[in-house]
Amino acid sequence: MFRLQSGYGRFTRIAPLLAVVLSAGAIGSCAAAKGTGPSNANVVVLTGDEAAIPQDPPAPPIRLNQVGYLPGHTKWAVVASDAQQPMIWQLVDSQGRTILSGKTKPLGVDSDSGDSLHRIDFSSYRGSAVGLRLRVGTATSAPFDVRPDLYRQLKYDAAWYFYHTRSGIPIELPYAGQQKWVRPAGHLSDRNVPCAKDAGCDYSLDVSGGWYDAGDFGKYVVNGGIAVYTLMSLYERMADLGTSGLGAFADGKLRIPEQGNGTPDLLDEARWEVEFLLKMQVPEGQPLAGMAHHKMHDEKWTGLGYIPPTEISPDDPKRILRPPSTAATLNLAAAAAQSARVFRSFDPAFAARCLEAARRAWAAARLHPDRLAPASDTVGGGPYDDSRVSDEFYWAAVELFITTGEDEFRQFLLSSPWHNKIPDGTDIDGSGPPSAMTWQSVSGLGTISLALVPNQLEPGQIDAARKELIRHADAYLKLIDRSGYGVPFAASKDGYPWGSNSFVINNGLVLSLAYDFSHEGKYYEGMVHALDYLLGENAMGRSYITGWGSNPFKNPHHRFWAHQELASLPEPPPGILSGGPNSGLQDPVVDEANLAGCKPMKCYIDHNRAYSVNEVTINWNAPLVWVATALDESSR
Repeated sequence: MFRLQSGYGRFTRIAPLLAVVLSAGAIGSCAAAKGTGPSNANVVVLTGDEAAIPQDPPAPPIRLNQVGYLPGHTKWAVVASDAQQPMIWQLVDSQGRTILSGKTKPLGVDSDSGDSLHRIDFSSYRGSAVGLRLRVGTATSAPFDVRPDLYRQLKYDAAWYFYHTRSGIPIELPYAGQQKWVRPAGHLSDRNVPCAKDAGCDYSLDVSGGWYDAGDFGKYVVNGGIAVYTLMSLYERMADLGTSGLGAFADGKLRIPEQGNGTPDLLDEARWEVEFLLKMQVPEGQPLAGMAHHKMHDEKWTGLGYIPPTEISPDDPKRILRPPSTAATLNLAAAAAQSARVFRSFDPAFAARCLEAARRAWAAARLHPDRLAPASDTVGGGPYDDSRVSDEFYWAAVELFITTGEDEFRQFLLSSPWHNKIPDGTDIDGSGPPSAMTWQSVSGLGTISLALVPNQLEPGQIDAARKELIRHADAYLKLIDRSGYGVPFAASKDGYPWGSNSFVINNGLVLSLAYDFSHEGKYYEGMVHALDYLLGENAMGRSYITGWGSNPFKNPHHRFWAHQELASLPEPPPGILSGGPNSGLQDPVVDEANLAGCKPMKCYIDHNRAYSVNEVTINWNAPLVWVATALDESSR
């Protein structure tokens, strides 16, 4: 996942960077390349001679959650119109009969989209039905449902993404779902990956397994850390709060090979990544022992239309380890400490191994607190650079304290400037788009754990953590009130960031916790609005989740879900979240689509070369699993 904007993807805002990457051959993080890639790959070539790439078609006048709505909860849609006066709307059933009607509420111009909007509020409809439509004048919406099990399958589809993106294991039936998604084990050669020539080490490690991070074949500790944390924290939420969702992820519930082992499937999936994170730790006897390598990936970018190879051939780019970093080491410490407690009752030996690794990582990070991953490390993989790691220290201390109860970690977290303080924006200076966390800003993860997981802090400290999360949730409710589309997000001075949809879904995650802690329905409705936006109530009239809604995106920026580039390759499985609109417009395809000057919510195109707006990645799907689960639980 590339990043040209701090905190949201993988590249820093360095003006010459894109030109350097392009001159090296790659057009994106998982992008097509000009004259690069292995000879057995179907490499996409952008010569500049192609026909202009069109923008997405205009959105229909009525924009709504294309899947539907939950009985007994808020039901909003919008209609784009310059009319100054309210208009009559009708809710019609599958036979075309009017079952409810009312008047729209003019909202004026929505700042993030530039659209003149009217709101349709049909929350008073309390029934359940399929094939409903909304009508305003001559405009008729796509059909949708109102039913209590609306998101029941979505949580499974969102979790299924992680099986499909596994490295080092065949993706096979019946778990793959359909033959088109079957593929051989990818990168078994990762069992013996050497340090890069400039990495400052001279050994090789078995770093097989884990999840491919995004549409490329890189595996990154800092993004793996937040993604696996989110899945395990969802498990802890369900277990510690006793929610009904716990049984939904019991052994045998997910389509994964680990069946009948007595471990909840959500933890089985998380373990696939945790095992990889453990392998990235520098062995004893080596310089920087206990630290974690920041990342591993191909030595150069590969092209689209490329199934991950089982073994590296002479024509394939070599796999390399990049140097250790403090941020990666603390991600390992945090995730391994969390793993030690969640696996303790299922696999005590594995839990003990995780705790030992966490302690080693913590000690190594204390010895080497300033080994920062550089923004310039962009060849073959995103840098995931981070110039501030005090928040990673706080998060790791929290997880180690909750797991061990030891005073060293208690004193560290209590003295941290991040204790129970989540920045309102996730940039290093506290500015940037509103969200409680990204992979680069992780103090919020520590606050979530203190608020959620039983621990030995005083009750007042735990209450303070919960109040801090509720403070953020209240801010997101205010954003919903100010947004024509009712989204718990808003543009910053720079517009929408890379991965804007991940901010929306992570804000939905915080709203779910506020609901858990307060039982106030307004926070639940905030979650509803987050999914409404992602499933079609937006300026593009697009569902940003594959396979869900009447107009879902189909062409993620991805190596092997690349049907748009190569007809023999499949479209993606259902349940995968697109990064979504991005005002930065940092790839050649959005230039070709004439998106310059776009309003923030309209800076998007569904194209698999458009890596700055249509990438998918593990840390964006993990909160989708969480929010879909929370909505499904409370709708029962």
